[in-house]
Amino acid sequence: MKQQALDKKQGVDKNTKSGRSAQTKPKSSSDAKAEKEDHKNNVTKGKKRKNDLGAEKDTVSLEKLVKIQIPPTLRKQLVDDWEFIFQQDKLVKLPRSPTVDDILQKYLDYRTKKDGKVTDPVGEVLKGIRCYFDKALPVMLLYKKERKQYQETVLGDVSPSTIYGAEHLLRLFVKLPELLAYVNIEEETQTRLQQKLLDFLKFLQKNQSTFFLSAYDGSKSVEGKGKGKHD
Repeated sequence: MKQQALDKKQGVDKNTKSGRSAQTKPKSSSDAKAEKEDHKNNVTKGKKRKNDLGAEKDTVSLEKLVKIQIPPTLRKQLVDDWEFIFQQDKLVKLPRSPTVDDILQKYLDYRTKKDGKVTDPVGEVLKGIRCYFDKALPVMLLYKKERKQYQETVLGDVSPSTIYGAEHLLRLFVKLPELLAYVNIEEETQTRLQQKLLDFLKFLQKNQSTFFLSAYDGSKSVEGKGKGKHD
């Protein structure tokens, strides 16, 4: 009986020791490698999820771009504008008449007469157009051949909107979606803004023969004349 009890005790001790050894048994190289691979896969999946979210965010921002549909006759005007400068080596004669400021005022008068009153949203949109034009003109609305003319004409604190006209104003509408992408605009506000910008473009189209030049000035030498490459 004592021997059985002793054997039984030794058996319990052996199992306990064996269990403890199993718990502290070092992992084999294959187990460690498998665990490392799992961790790597999890990290990769996490990065992929993050990248997918980033791509989704970019897609959303593109969807939120203000879409400005330029009427066909005004698109043709943009083509003529480019051809006058690069194919005929001519520039818009400055100062223009009517100027950008004049055109904006004419549109305001037109809307006031049509609506019977001056509405704040229209006034705000026109102020925004003037502000964007003055800031954007020297940065992104001029071709390289026009820069010398700008430096000679826009002096001191003079606003470009008091010198340039419809030709350069129309170029702004090509760039506006890109510029407005940096502004946080609610969807409802964006829709109303698109409608107002389209209405203004229709006003330009309606007065195209009055606002736009039918020919550019070739009396002055154009900077960069004879060069095939252009900006």
